[in-house]
Amino acid sequence: MKRIFTCILIITSIATAQKVSVESPNGKVKVGLFNKQNSDVGEWYLKVDYKKNEKSSEIIPQINLGLSTIEQEYCKELKFVKVSKPQIINEEYIALHGKRSHCSNTANEVVVSLNNSDKSKLNLIIRAYNDGVVFRYELPEKSGSLLIKDELTSYKIPEGTKRWMEKWDMANEALYTFVKDQSIQQTWSYPALFNTADSTGWFLIHEADVDRNYCASKLGNVLDKSFYKITFPDPGDGSGDSQPTITLPWKSPWRVIIIGQLADIVESTLVDDVSKQSVIDKTDWIKPGIASWNYWSSNHGTKDFKIVCKFADLAAAMNWPYTLLDWEWDQMGNGGNLEDALKYIQSIGVKPLMWYNSGKFKWVTSTPRDRMLTHENRVQEFTKLNKLGVVGIKVDFFLSEKQEMMKFYLDILEDAAKFNIMVYFHGCIVPRGWSRTYPHLMTYEGIRGAEWYNNGPEFTTTAPEHNTVVPFTRNVVGSMDYTPVTFTNSQYPHITSYGHELALSIVFESGIQHMADRPEGYLQLPDAARTFLKDVPNTWDDTKLIDGYPGKEVIVARKKGNTWYLGGINSETRGEMRKRFRFNFLHDDRKYKLTLITDGEHDKELTASYLVVNQSSVLDVKMLRRGGFVAKIEPIE
Repeated sequence: MKRIFTCILIITSIATAQKVSVESPNGKVKVGLFNKQNSDVGEWYLKVDYKKNEKSSEIIPQINLGLSTIEQEYCKELKFVKVSKPQIINEEYIALHGKRSHCSNTANEVVVSLNNSDKSKLNLIIRAYNDGVVFRYELPEKSGSLLIKDELTSYKIPEGTKRWMEKWDMANEALYTFVKDQSIQQTWSYPALFNTADSTGWFLIHEADVDRNYCASKLGNVLDKSFYKITFPDPGDGSGDSQPTITLPWKSPWRVIIIGQLADIVESTLVDDVSKQSVIDKTDWIKPGIASWNYWSSNHGTKDFKIVCKFADLAAAMNWPYTLLDWEWDQMGNGGNLEDALKYIQSIGVKPLMWYNSGKFKWVTSTPRDRMLTHENRVQEFTKLNKLGVVGIKVDFFLSEKQEMMKFYLDILEDAAKFNIMVYFHGCIVPRGWSRTYPHLMTYEGIRGAEWYNNGPEFTTTAPEHNTVVPFTRNVVGSMDYTPVTFTNSQYPHITSYGHELALSIVFESGIQHMADRPEGYLQLPDAARTFLKDVPNTWDDTKLIDGYPGKEVIVARKKGNTWYLGGINSETRGEMRKRFRFNFLHDDRKYKLTLITDGEHDKELTASYLVVNQSSVLDVKMLRRGGFVAKIEPIE
């Protein structure tokens, strides 16, 4: 089928005011540039409109723009110079892991040229996508460097807009919740989800393509409760300057707004789409998969050779390719050392992954540390890992968004790629699109996950709601190492049902999915559930939101080859829930074998049933309170 793209650019003159408007290829999203002084000189802002059912409405009324550097101001006295001819962005690419294997970067773009009072140039690059708007700043001067004192980008969120957000913390591990009190003024983690007061449209604010030439940021409405401003890192975390020093010519990270209905949000790959293409030529060594993980059930388990072997046996029994040796593997005893463990793991057909302390903070003494700290350290360690047969590393404790830390992240990724070592980050930022550029970056933490059942009693009661928010927020922007699917209890119990926990294997996406329970948690499951976890993929050809609402419920369908997998969960506290849905996502008339695993009569019981369905079939599913279900849908040949 031929694709038809449109690029609409409107330039109008009202007195001396300039207005530029760019529409998405499907005409549903429009972004306009306006001048606050109704002039061609002054302060500028963007406005975003969204069309639903042929009715257009204002979704973000004002996005303030500007930069402040140590030498120049690019805000109050900006003169409109010109706007480029419209350009169609049309790019296809393959993702090795994530919510979709075949992705497209398709948009309409214009570049607006502005001059400040000193005639220094600032370009504003604006794109309109079918699922959102992105923009970035460009300082096109050929050479030099500048200290950026502040970025003035801020998003006006009108009163009455519903919002689901996470209070910022260094590890991005606070709870995602519905913000009832809209007068709260503080800093917030990315991404942030909003629903217009009239419920016309949804939008998710984030950033993408952060590189060594800037810092990562967060949102803050500290100065004005209605404006969520780009906020630089806190100065006091001990990891370098909070204000970035840029080298010219320079482009900022993309400011990303994913827009549409909830399905558009959940299914979007916009954060990856706008990020740099892969720099890895040969990728056959990058192999996503599922791993067993001993930390959740035994915090110091990697000190114990026998526990390490037990979790390797679990991976082998469940057909999972990996097992993770978490912290303290350098202190291993009780029958064997690290080399003994690695030999055993590989002898049973499992591949080992290993944990490292980033070494960036003296007060974090967990071992092994300092082996990732410098290029020389990393080359030495990666050479050793290649000889030992270790295929991936987990690096922990970054705890900063500063420019110096961005360089550190990317240095690790580039060094690891030279040794064919997969990487995932913990105690870290949330994804910024790097998995497209560095596809051996498998996943990130940046989430309050199952580990928090070890940290105190709070997660027992808050997890059910939190679990139904993160598919619409944190997991939208990239892989999420929640460490899900736990049936037994750790230090503090969970009150989600077995059906809920089983469904997290589908609902949550991660390039390496760490199944967190102890061996008996999986091996004692009923045959149908255990078989499901042996076969379930963790990379997907397509993803569809079937139903849901943040904080209440979510049903996700994911496709691998010709087979679809469904996962559904709810946070209901009062009683069971029944959901009815059709199989519209099948897109053909074939018959399919449906294996359905649902909550039983109580929250620790699972029930399996088998049906034949097609595109027009209707399914009724029962979920207990805080319950869930999974389904596997295979074509009948």
